[in-house]
Amino acid sequence: MSEKNILAYFKSPEDAEGASRKLQSLRVVDISIDRFSRYGGGFTSQASPANGLISSLGTAAAGYPDAGVMAAADPSASGMSHGGSGGPTGRDVLLTLVVDEGSFHQALSIIEEAGGMI
Repeated sequence: MSEKNILAYFKSPEDAEGASRKLQSLRVVDISIDRFSRYGGGFTSQASPANGLISSLGTAAAGYPDAGVMAAADPSASGMSHGGSGGPTGRDVLLTLVVDEGSFHQALSIIEEAGGMI
């Protein structure tokens, strides 16, 4: 039997985890849950562009050197900015699923019932 891929976006990791538990009853080949951010790195609250701490942005995303550059170049890092541009809001949790083709439509229903957007 062939496989189908599904990318579903959720508002919280808990919603995605709930859907993941329900999806385990199907013939799931692979499943993962990831949160993505505006710059691809993990910033701490002390070193976010909105706080204007430009000197700490280069090291704020350890292991993600490009993320620090992107954050420092953001208009919200400037002292002249109003501090907007808060980054992704809403559906920033991605559930990636590989399922047998026979369970595909049932998986879509489970995801939609759990509040996911496909």
